[in-house]
Amino acid sequence: MTIKTRPKYFTPNEVAVHNTVDSLWVSFLGKVYDLTTLCYKHQGSILLKPIISNAGKDISHWFDPKTRDIRTHTDPVSGCRMPYTPHGRFVHVAPPYPSSDWCNDFGRPWWRDEAAYCIGLLSVKTRFVRVINTLTQQKQVIEVCSEETLQEILQRYLKHNAHAASYTWKYDRRELDMEKTLADNDIPDEDEEFYELKIDEEKHLQQLHLYFNDDLTEA
Repeated sequence: MTIKTRPKYFTPNEVAVHNTVDSLWVSFLGKVYDLTTLCYKHQGSILLKPIISNAGKDISHWFDPKTRDIRTHTDPVSGCRMPYTPHGRFVHVAPPYPSSDWCNDFGRPWWRDEAAYCIGLLSVKTRFVRVINTLTQQKQVIEVCSEETLQEILQRYLKHNAHAASYTWKYDRRELDMEKTLADNDIPDEDEEFYELKIDEEKHLQQLHLYFNDDLTEA
Protein backbone atom coordinates (compact mmCIF):
# COMPACT_ATOMS: atom_id res chain seq x y z
CA MET A 1 0.00 0.00 0.00
CA THR A 2 1.34 3.43 -0.97
CA ILE A 3 1.27 6.00 1.81
CA LYS A 4 0.50 9.45 0.47
CA THR A 5 2.65 12.14 2.06
CA ARG A 6 1.06 15.48 2.79
CA PRO A 7 2.68 18.38 0.96
CA LYS A 8 4.52 20.99 2.98
CA TYR A 9 2.96 24.43 3.07
CA PHE A 10 4.89 27.70 3.06
CA THR A 11 3.89 31.27 3.82
CA PRO A 12 4.81 34.06 1.36
CA ASN A 13 7.11 35.44 4.06
CA GLU A 14 9.00 32.16 4.19
CA VAL A 15 9.52 32.30 0.44
CA ALA A 16 10.55 35.96 0.53
CA VAL A 17 13.60 35.41 2.76
CA HIS A 18 15.17 33.09 0.16
CA ASN A 19 16.19 35.89 -2.16
CA THR A 20 19.85 35.31 -2.99
CA VAL A 21 21.64 33.06 -5.50
CA ASP A 22 22.86 30.95 -2.57
CA SER A 23 19.27 30.25 -1.54
CA LEU A 24 16.75 31.22 -4.18
CA TRP A 25 13.06 30.36 -3.99
CA VAL A 26 10.12 31.54 -6.06
CA SER A 27 6.45 30.66 -6.08
CA PHE A 28 4.01 30.41 -8.93
CA LEU A 29 0.55 28.99 -9.52
CA GLY A 30 0.27 27.86 -5.92
CA LYS A 31 3.57 25.99 -5.63
CA VAL A 32 7.01 26.81 -4.19
CA TYR A 33 10.22 26.10 -6.07
CA ASP A 34 13.80 26.06 -4.79
CA LEU A 35 15.93 27.18 -7.76
CA THR A 36 19.24 27.30 -5.91
CA THR A 37 20.70 24.34 -7.85
CA LEU A 38 19.46 25.87 -11.11
CA CYS A 39 21.41 29.03 -10.29
CA TYR A 40 24.49 26.95 -9.56
CA LYS A 41 24.21 25.10 -12.88
CA HIS A 42 23.85 28.32 -14.87
CA GLN A 43 26.01 30.64 -12.78
CA GLY A 44 27.29 33.58 -14.80
CA SER A 45 24.59 33.26 -17.44
CA ILE A 46 22.70 36.40 -18.39
CA LEU A 47 19.59 34.21 -18.58
CA LEU A 48 19.58 34.03 -14.78
CA LYS A 49 19.05 37.78 -14.41
CA PRO A 50 15.20 37.76 -14.54
CA ILE A 51 15.09 34.88 -12.05
CA ILE A 52 17.54 36.52 -9.64
CA SER A 53 15.65 39.81 -9.94
CA ASN A 54 12.50 38.02 -8.78
CA ALA A 55 14.06 35.87 -6.07
CA GLY A 56 11.68 35.34 -3.16
CA LYS A 57 8.69 36.58 -5.14
CA ASP A 58 5.58 35.12 -6.72
CA ILE A 59 5.98 34.90 -10.51
CA SER A 60 2.60 33.45 -11.42
CA HIS A 61 2.15 36.20 -14.02
CA TRP A 62 4.92 34.57 -16.08
CA PHE A 63 2.77 31.49 -16.71
CA ASP A 64 -0.51 30.43 -18.28
CA PRO A 65 -2.61 28.98 -15.41
CA LYS A 66 -4.25 26.44 -17.74
CA THR A 67 -1.13 25.00 -19.39
CA ARG A 68 1.31 25.86 -16.57
CA ASP A 69 3.70 26.88 -19.33
CA ILE A 70 5.23 30.23 -20.26
CA ARG A 71 2.69 32.75 -21.50
CA THR A 72 2.92 33.35 -25.24
CA HIS A 73 2.18 36.17 -27.66
CA THR A 74 2.23 36.68 -31.41
CA ASP A 75 5.58 38.04 -32.55
CA PRO A 76 4.89 41.17 -34.65
CA VAL A 77 7.78 40.41 -37.02
CA SER A 78 7.41 36.67 -37.66
CA GLY A 79 3.72 36.33 -36.87
CA CYS A 80 4.57 33.20 -34.83
CA ARG A 81 3.58 32.39 -31.26
CA MET A 82 6.52 33.13 -28.99
CA PRO A 83 7.17 32.98 -25.25
CA TYR A 84 6.09 36.27 -23.68
CA THR A 85 8.96 37.40 -21.44
CA PRO A 86 8.79 41.21 -21.11
CA HIS A 87 11.12 40.99 -18.10
CA GLY A 88 13.74 39.31 -20.33
CA ARG A 89 14.36 35.82 -21.62
CA PHE A 90 15.39 33.39 -18.89
CA VAL A 91 16.85 29.91 -18.42
CA HIS A 92 15.25 27.19 -20.61
CA VAL A 93 13.30 29.67 -22.74
CA ALA A 94 14.22 29.26 -26.40
CA PRO A 95 15.52 32.30 -28.32
CA PRO A 96 13.02 33.94 -30.69
CA TYR A 97 15.14 33.03 -33.72
CA PRO A 98 17.54 30.18 -34.57
CA SER A 99 20.77 30.46 -32.61
CA SER A 100 23.93 28.35 -32.64
CA ASP A 101 24.40 28.72 -28.89
CA TRP A 102 20.96 27.36 -27.99
CA CYS A 103 21.15 23.91 -26.42
CA ASN A 104 17.82 22.18 -25.94
CA ASP A 105 19.01 18.86 -24.49
CA PHE A 106 18.32 19.87 -20.88
CA GLY A 107 15.20 17.71 -20.62
CA ARG A 108 12.26 19.27 -18.81
CA PRO A 109 12.36 23.08 -18.37
CA TRP A 110 12.69 24.00 -14.70
CA TRP A 111 9.08 25.18 -14.37
CA ARG A 112 7.93 21.73 -15.51
CA ASP A 113 10.41 19.74 -13.43
CA GLU A 114 8.57 19.50 -10.11
CA ALA A 115 10.59 16.49 -9.00
CA ALA A 116 13.80 18.53 -9.11
CA TYR A 117 12.61 21.93 -7.91
CA CYS A 118 9.14 21.93 -6.33
CA ILE A 119 9.38 21.79 -2.53
CA GLY A 120 5.79 22.39 -1.49
CA LEU A 121 2.67 24.50 -1.76
CA LEU A 122 2.14 28.20 -1.17
CA SER A 123 -0.52 28.85 1.43
CA VAL A 124 -3.68 30.41 0.05
CA LYS A 125 -4.29 32.13 3.38
CA THR A 126 -2.03 32.55 6.38
CA ARG A 127 -3.00 33.66 9.84
CA PHE A 128 -1.32 34.59 13.10
CA VAL A 129 -2.02 32.85 16.39
CA ARG A 130 -0.70 33.42 19.88
CA VAL A 131 0.65 30.32 21.62
CA ILE A 132 0.73 30.52 25.40
CA ASN A 133 2.72 28.10 27.50
CA THR A 134 0.72 27.86 30.72
CA LEU A 135 3.71 26.36 32.57
CA THR A 136 6.24 29.11 31.80
CA GLN A 137 3.78 31.87 30.75
CA GLN A 138 5.82 32.30 27.59
CA LYS A 139 3.78 33.89 24.79
CA GLN A 140 4.72 33.57 21.14
CA VAL A 141 2.95 34.91 18.04
CA ILE A 142 3.54 32.74 14.99
CA GLU A 143 2.35 32.88 11.40
CA VAL A 144 0.84 29.63 10.19
CA CYS A 145 -0.79 28.32 7.02
CA SER A 146 -4.54 27.85 7.15
CA GLU A 147 -4.09 24.46 5.47
CA GLU A 148 -1.79 23.12 8.20
CA THR A 149 -2.88 20.69 10.89
CA LEU A 150 -2.16 21.42 14.54
CA GLN A 151 0.59 18.81 14.38
CA GLU A 152 2.26 20.78 11.58
CA ILE A 153 1.81 24.00 13.53
CA LEU A 154 3.46 22.24 16.46
CA GLN A 155 6.47 21.60 14.21
CA ARG A 156 6.68 25.32 13.52
CA TYR A 157 6.54 26.05 17.23
CA LEU A 158 9.38 23.67 18.11
CA LYS A 159 11.99 26.37 17.54
CA HIS A 160 10.43 28.26 20.44
CA ASN A 161 9.93 25.21 22.65
CA ALA A 162 11.72 21.98 21.78
CA HIS A 163 9.40 20.02 24.11
CA ALA A 164 6.13 21.27 22.61
CA ALA A 165 5.01 17.70 21.95
CA SER A 166 4.93 17.12 25.72
CA TYR A 167 2.03 19.53 26.03
CA THR A 168 -1.68 19.20 25.49
CA TRP A 169 -2.88 21.89 23.11
CA LYS A 170 -6.17 23.58 23.94
CA TYR A 171 -8.36 26.41 22.71
CA ASP A 172 -11.06 27.90 24.89
CA ARG A 173 -10.44 25.03 27.34
CA ARG A 174 -11.12 22.45 24.62
CA GLU A 175 -8.47 19.89 23.78
CA LEU A 176 -7.56 20.17 20.12
CA ASP A 177 -7.39 17.43 17.53
CA MET A 178 -3.78 17.65 16.36
CA GLU A 179 -4.61 15.99 13.04
CA LYS A 180 -7.05 18.73 12.09
CA THR A 181 -6.58 22.33 10.97
CA LEU A 182 -7.46 25.38 13.03
CA ALA A 183 -10.72 25.79 11.10
CA ASP A 184 -11.61 22.12 11.53
CA ASN A 185 -11.03 22.60 15.25
CA ASP A 186 -13.61 25.42 15.17
CA ILE A 187 -11.02 28.15 15.72
CA PRO A 188 -12.35 31.04 13.63
CA ASP A 189 -10.21 33.24 11.41
CA GLU A 190 -11.41 36.77 12.06
CA ASP A 191 -8.80 38.70 10.05
CA GLU A 192 -11.31 40.10 7.55
CA GLU A 193 -13.71 41.20 10.28
CA PHE A 194 -10.88 42.92 12.16
CA TYR A 195 -9.81 44.70 8.98
CA GLU A 196 -13.31 45.91 8.17
CA LEU A 197 -13.89 47.10 11.74
CA LYS A 198 -10.36 48.58 11.93
CA ILE A 199 -9.59 46.51 15.02
CA ASP A 200 -5.96 45.87 15.96
CA GLU A 201 -5.88 42.15 15.23
CA GLU A 202 -2.63 41.64 17.17
CA LYS A 203 -4.46 42.47 20.39
CA HIS A 204 -7.24 39.99 19.60
CA LEU A 205 -5.41 37.01 18.14
CA GLN A 206 -6.82 33.55 18.70
CA GLN A 207 -4.92 32.00 21.61
CA LEU A 208 -3.74 28.42 21.88
CA HIS A 209 -2.91 27.27 25.40
CA LEU A 210 -0.32 24.60 26.09
CA TYR A 211 -0.64 22.46 29.22
CA PHE A 212 2.38 20.43 30.27
CA ASN A 213 1.70 16.69 30.48
CA ASP A 214 4.56 16.03 32.88
CA ASP A 215 5.17 12.57 31.43
CA LEU A 216 8.74 13.16 30.21
CA THR A 217 7.97 11.40 26.90
CA GLU A 218 9.67 14.14 24.92
CA ALA A 219 12.53 14.79 27.34
